[in-house]
Amino acid sequence: MSKTVQIVRVKKGLNIKLAGEAEKILASLPLTESFAIQPPNFIGVTPQLLVKQGEEVKAGTPLFSDKKNDLVKFCSPVSGEVVEIVRGEKRSILEIRILPDKVIDYVPFGTADPETLSRDQIILALLKSGTWPFIRQRPFGTIADPKDKPKSIFISAFDTNPLAPDNSFIVTDNGDDFQTGLNALRKLTDGKVHLNIHADLPASEVFMNSRGVQINTISGPHPAGNVGVQIHHIDPVNKGEVVWCVAPQDVLIIGRLLNHGKFDASRVVAVTGSQVKNPRYYKTILGGVVKGLVEDAGLKEGRNRIISGNVLTGRKISSDGYLDFYATQLTVIPEGNEPEFMGWMSPGFNKLSMSRTFFSWLTPNRKFNANTNLHGEERPFVVTGQYEAVFPMDIYPVQLLKSILIEDVELMEDLGIYEVVEEDFALCEFVCTSKIESQRIIRKGLDLIRKEFA
Repeated sequence: MSKTVQIVRVKKGLNIKLAGEAEKILASLPLTESFAIQPPNFIGVTPQLLVKQGEEVKAGTPLFSDKKNDLVKFCSPVSGEVVEIVRGEKRSILEIRILPDKVIDYVPFGTADPETLSRDQIILALLKSGTWPFIRQRPFGTIADPKDKPKSIFISAFDTNPLAPDNSFIVTDNGDDFQTGLNALRKLTDGKVHLNIHADLPASEVFMNSRGVQINTISGPHPAGNVGVQIHHIDPVNKGEVVWCVAPQDVLIIGRLLNHGKFDASRVVAVTGSQVKNPRYYKTILGGVVKGLVEDAGLKEGRNRIISGNVLTGRKISSDGYLDFYATQLTVIPEGNEPEFMGWMSPGFNKLSMSRTFFSWLTPNRKFNANTNLHGEERPFVVTGQYEAVFPMDIYPVQLLKSILIEDVELMEDLGIYEVVEEDFALCEFVCTSKIESQRIIRKGLDLIRKEFA
């Protein structure tokens, strides 16, 4: 039986309260007009095409594999025709687009009880079906290497990012598939599977009744929901160690594979943001074009930015763009490309600010309509203490960033590069007076380390 074992109190951070939270309504739409799997979504993967344009595929048919590890395959989420392979510079593959059938036809993988399978059999089933890429690792934030054995596996049952979807709402009535997914993950490590819930948010019975895992309680502001913060406080990653992490909806996909014998890539996506007329949840399939979602939810007038993900870590896409592989949220906010009257000299009642520069601090519970305006350009990197105020790890964030800029690998290791990925620095980037692109720098450092020890 599971029990709450560890309580973690995150004191540093910042909850960014934005307007446009998704209402607890689950809507369904017909299959979108096209789907795409995008190799750039996968850090460190060099795609080797396994299909050709015009070829018919089923849900679960491999589209490409990783040249560096051909056991890791990426499968089609739907059945249909491969209508286009979009290439970029140097013929790099950007998208594999699929025109879906009206009724999805699945590759049969066969059902199995993970309790009766060996570790190798579970790994083979996940690799063969294309569900392995849902398992990611720390360090580096890459797809887990099936040849590794992690010291533990982490699942964050909650998300504290702005307007993030409520996982407790999403997993309701999916207890059997979630437990089967957990049972499979337990076989992949000799350590513990950590399922982390928030102390101040109601947790679904699906999470609370989970068996064979260690349930930890986390309290505090964002980024308490980041799995990297949770790993840091519960089972830190040192050089030479590996920890795997899986998102709750991806645990469900693994469970559905074993329970029903098919790659069912169903997703619940929260369509959020101040520019959405009817923010709500939609049941869809990963990799779908977002046009149908935003049209059904309705957009307000004005120039809008559509983001696959949240405002801190998401990626700008067009209305004809596709949801990223790991995205469970779509956010729409104003572009913010218009000049502001008086600028920083205004009282700022409507401006979101961490400090007391603006009078908005008098209404701490207010939800703001944030836009994409940077309010300035990149400036010299000065020490202000802002990063340390929102960074809840025992790491010196500014010093780590500077060690990456000078490419001092040994210093990067000493300062904790193995414990972080981009999202852990997203809040630092948000509050930064100097407008430093911290997430880009962190990825540069992680890529440099990977190449050093490849």
